[in-house]
Amino acid sequence: WVNLIMDTLASLALATEPPTEALLLRRPYGRDHPLVSGTMLRNILGHAAYQLLVIFTLLFAALQRDQRPQDPRREERL
Repeated sequence: WVNLIMDTLASLALATEPPTEALLLRRPYGRDHPLVSGTMLRNILGHAAYQLLVIFTLLFAALQRDQRPQDPRREERL
């Protein structure tokens, strides 16, 4: 199922950009050219840093919330 879903999403991503004559006539890149460009790497690292910032913020906020003193009357009601 995972392969079916991932292949479907990949084919949709490739099908969204219409082919142009210049793209079809372009020669393939050589083996020595990087697969990930500098812009792509910067976007990947920036997005990873953003996700880490959000996750750690939520984690530490939850930990601070759990460390606050609890109201003893609240435990009696449970």
